[in-house]
Amino acid sequence: MKEAIKSTLKSNDTEEWLDTVWTRPIGYWWAKFFDHFDIHPNTVTILSMIIGVASAYFFCFGSYRMAGWEGLMYNIIGVLLLTWANFYDSADGQLARMTGKKTQLGRILDGAAGDVWFFFLYHALFIRFYQYHDAEFQWLGIKANERNTFIANSIFYVAVWVSGVCFHARQSGLADYYRQIHLFFLKGKAGSELDNSTQQKQIYQTTPWKGNVIYKLFLLTYINYTRSQEKQTPTFQQLMLTLKGKYGAVENIPQAFREEFRLKSLPMMKWANILTFNTRAITLYLSFLLDLPWLYLLAEMVLFTALYLYMRHTHEGFCKEFNRKISNAQ
Repeated sequence: MKEAIKSTLKSNDTEEWLDTVWTRPIGYWWAKFFDHFDIHPNTVTILSMIIGVASAYFFCFGSYRMAGWEGLMYNIIGVLLLTWANFYDSADGQLARMTGKKTQLGRILDGAAGDVWFFFLYHALFIRFYQYHDAEFQWLGIKANERNTFIANSIFYVAVWVSGVCFHARQSGLADYYRQIHLFFLKGKAGSELDNSTQQKQIYQTTPWKGNVIYKLFLLTYINYTRSQEKQTPTFQQLMLTLKGKYGAVENIPQAFREEFRLKSLPMMKWANILTFNTRAITLYLSFLLDLPWLYLLAEMVLFTALYLYMRHTHEGFCKEFNRKISNAQ
């Protein structure tokens, strides 16, 4: 990868292979384009949200069981639009690092972009099932009458929201948190976006409503987001308290310990990347292209959840060992 592109990345440790050969190079040229016209990274993020939402519309009506080749074309357009949105989602961060236009609102917007996409994509999954589920009935040997249709639609609707709120949100939130933790021990506070809910609450309370209504609303959401990450990682939270107690401030943590933590955390990055976008998107594309909307939910609830549990168990495990080691040394 060219040095100019490398300079816009967070770190080699946290980059996924597909991003390094595909998303980041294309995102870099989009970032150069936006920089030429002095377009702010936050604007690029909003554009990515709009394009990602547009992809959901095409996925809604892309069943080629009913619409034939026209339906297939709708699916292809949906894939292209969501891929385009992801390029912009990469470009906004690259543009921010390229130009130094980093803002707290930008960090929050960037994290919210994927949530906005998937909010509408989950609706698309349900609409696809609602409209074209006859094949699933035949496969299961169920008679397609009004009662069974109502029951099937109701179950699938609940499954969509349970999957999105209880599974997706926790998986992607924890994956993002682990990457920020890794960046913190690799590059320090300046090189990461490792935030905590107490700090964000203070920012929220000291920010006036006048002229900051949108920012305050996003901050309120972000406080809940960071609080959820902290609740999922109690042992890591205890480790940070132990480090602060021993060294006075996290900035004083010795480089030797930072490197030791990095080596333990590095294998987690490949699992964290799987739970963010690329693998998730490929699974979603297959679900739509195969006309099996339930396939994505099954993967998310079973495969991605198993990976999430393994990643959390492993990360909390070595944090516990570090905490014990430091406590015994005092």
